[in-house]
Amino acid sequence: MSAIIEVKEVTRTYMQGDIPVHALRGVDLTISSGEFSVLAGPSGSGKTTLLNIIGCIDGASSGQVRVSGHDVTDMTRTQGAEFRLTHIGFVFQAYNLLPVLTAYENAEFVLMLQGVSAAERKKIVEPLLADVGLKDMMHRRPHQLSGGQQQRVAVVRAIASKPSIVLADEPTANLDSETSDGLMAVMENLNKEFGITFLFSSHDELVLERARRIIRLDSGKIVGDEYD
Repeated sequence: MSAIIEVKEVTRTYMQGDIPVHALRGVDLTISSGEFSVLAGPSGSGKTTLLNIIGCIDGASSGQVRVSGHDVTDMTRTQGAEFRLTHIGFVFQAYNLLPVLTAYENAEFVLMLQGVSAAERKKIVEPLLADVGLKDMMHRRPHQLSGGQQQRVAVVRAIASKPSIVLADEPTANLDSETSDGLMAVMENLNKEFGITFLFSSHDELVLERARRIIRLDSGKIVGDEYD
């Protein structure tokens, strides 16, 4: 399969006071279209930093990053946001739902930004919310939903526009094991049904068990790469 993410000799260094912190040290990584993979490692290993660089949230200090055939290495923050809007779905650990919007309104938000009509948004979003078990909760606001329900809304928001890639940063970190397993099953089904490439960052064994490739990081370097 063709490469959808290409990371070449990427470093990321930032200052913590007067001390330089080397979050990534010359990382090389290729992810093929349709993969269901996880960046694994302990806290501080660099997995979230790498995910954020791939997702155009942070920039690399050096090296090159290509996503869906586009060189995203030197994109500005605005360019990165525009690129994410059309190419990448992002699932955040803290859900990042807008509290004043309902589950349905949160789920349709990216489509609305893309200029998709209200009628077309309804055709897309309502079946997806039903698929993840939220058919009867789509008009509730985030504070009326459990953590697992909020994360499922976040997943629908991420995949509603059918992006080629979904990046998920510790998506199960705030969930119990039963909810986590159910959420991973939903994303696995979406991967198989729509061919969306999923890349997670996680140290949750439930995520690692379902992933078909585990890329292990430690101290900013890739130290293992295992295929199921």
